[in-house]
Amino acid sequence: MKELYPEIQPFHTFYLDTGTQHSVYVEQSGNPDGQAVIFLHGGPCSGTRPDQRRFFNPEKYRIILFDQRGCGLSIPFGELENNTTQDLLDDMERIRKHLEIDRWFLFGGSWGATLALLYAQQHIENVKAMILRGVFLARKKDLNWFLQEGAGRIYPEQWQRLVESIPKSNRSNLIHGLWEGLWGDDEVAHRRIAREWEIWGGQVALGSEYKSVRDDGYVSQKMVEQARMEIHFARNNYFLEENQILINCHALKNIPTIIIHGRHDFVCPMEAGLSLSQALPDAEYIVLPNSGHVAQGEGMIDALVTATDIMTTEWG
Repeated sequence: MKELYPEIQPFHTFYLDTGTQHSVYVEQSGNPDGQAVIFLHGGPCSGTRPDQRRFFNPEKYRIILFDQRGCGLSIPFGELENNTTQDLLDDMERIRKHLEIDRWFLFGGSWGATLALLYAQQHIENVKAMILRGVFLARKKDLNWFLQEGAGRIYPEQWQRLVESIPKSNRSNLIHGLWEGLWGDDEVAHRRIAREWEIWGGQVALGSEYKSVRDDGYVSQKMVEQARMEIHFARNNYFLEENQILINCHALKNIPTIIIHGRHDFVCPMEAGLSLSQALPDAEYIVLPNSGHVAQGEGMIDALVTATDIMTTEWG
């Protein structure tokens, strides 16, 4: 059973100029002369963490992490203007050019897997291989599962709290209601909705491992802005055409790909992983029977580290 590689510190950090009000935090760690890999975090808007460097052998990889616009260490935090899916893809390409990388590996989980697939479809010549975990395909039914007719049946008590955080008049369209509440004049409502949104996401992603923040009671402005960013993408259908990713997967048939999905993933259910594997029949499709959505737990970590070891060995 493989474990995460030892903790490491970046050897280089900088803020990427995007030509807009956004400055994007980027870091490099590992071997400056190693195989370049970019880590794509989830969310949208969750930001990176130091442990995410540890999926990669630091002797073999040049490990690149960045915080997507408006989140993590990128500034200004919570900014929604000029913050779309295409903007994030353009930032990836700016990073590649700035660091003078010819071709690189893509490693993405959840929303990060969405970005990896979209980037590869636009810049296929720059991609060596991909590792995709807990695939999110950004279709209407994926969002409906998370907010309307799926996960709410697994965690009905928490879902009901989320629904009740917005006025009755707005509950027929939950995304619209959340948006209206988070941008309305009632600051108490902002914090109530942000708290329930965070609890809902944590509960669905972590299941029995989730530790509720409800007893704390404190909701920061950063939590409000985080919720606004996530709803911003969801409200705009992630700035994609319906089923765009699967429709365009034919272009990726020659890119080596490993798809890893947990059987107990209630954020992005197994159907998404299966559908992607059918659209990419040459990809290796790995189902983890005891894993969920997050990149935690022995089985998931073993699968991801094994995949990165294979990637640099076989496809470097």
